Amino acid sequence: MTGQKGQERHEVTVDDAASGKRLDRLLAEALPQFSRSRLKALIDAGQVSLEGAAASAASTKVKAGQHLVVTVPEVVQAPLAAQAIPLEILFEDEDLIVLNKPAGLVVHPAAGNPDNTLVNALIAHCGDSLTGIGGERRPGIVHRLDKDTSGLMVAAKSETAHRSLVEQFADRSVERSYLGLVWGRPVPHQGKLTGNIGRSPRNRKKMAVLSRGGRPAETGYKVLRSFQNGAVSLVECRLKTGRTHQIRVHMTEAGHGLLGDPQYGRGSGKRLAELPEPAKAALAALGRQALHARTLGFHHPVKSETLQFESELPSDMCSLIESLE
Repeated sequence: MTGQKGQERHEVTVDDAASGKRLDRLLAEALPQFSRSRLKALIDAGQVSLEGAAASAASTKVKAGQHLVVTVPEVVQAPLAAQAIPLEILFEDEDLIVLNKPAGLVVHPAAGNPDNTLVNALIAHCGDSLTGIGGERRPGIVHRLDKDTSGLMVAAKSETAHRSLVEQFADRSVERSYLGLVWGRPVPHQGKLTGNIGRSPRNRKKMAVLSRGGRPAETGYKVLRSFQNGAVSLVECRLKTGRTHQIRVHMTEAGHGLLGDPQYGRGSGKRLAELPEPAKAALAALGRQALHARTLGFHHPVKSETLQFESELPSDMCSLIESLE
């Protein structure tokens, strides 16, 4: 619910099953749209009341029947700044821009990354004409790549282009393929991975394949090469849908997590130990998930033509492959 001047106000009553729980844990379960750290910050700021008085600590044990009120202050957004960040532009006209995003660059401002993003770079490159296209906080953005995934992206420079590109991504007519290095050798060597993807019930910062809820997702894959007697494989992935962290989640669920993935690369310790020392060093130098958006194809929003782009593997992934050969 909404409070005064745009504030959010949420009320929670402690039931018998929740009696004795920590305050922050109870709120995290009752209000899953907020992270536990965000809720703790609200408690520390006096924005959580317990029976009419400000809660004293996140560790407070709650009792059945108690009434809590969480007040979330309105977020006042600072204007997006133009920042001269170098861009590798592959194509640009008055309607759109296609670029090669480097690993480490966040796409748009968000909590923890207020600036130095691709959006800030696009504003500096395109000028005021980009302001507000498709939304104030994400002008021009029609899709995204994870911070540490490199490769091809397209951004809109006009409202017409934005609407068309959003529709093309929604109806799945955009062609996208990725190259990734995964642990093991998937069997069969070509196939598709499915499973609804949503927030992990155990860790709200991660996505997971869910047996109930989530959104349908499908990833096609093909093994291109294997290295070190099948310890590592180079795979091509094609997205039928575009869920958050989709390739990373699907490949991990299949038992073939991406090399270097700090969030989903579970079970890699034993496999890592089997790699030769040069490969271990190259993987440590990579410092990110080994995933690259290689191809991107779509219909031009205004002109009657199909645009197709391909991006070579970046040097860090090439070095890792050389060390595995």
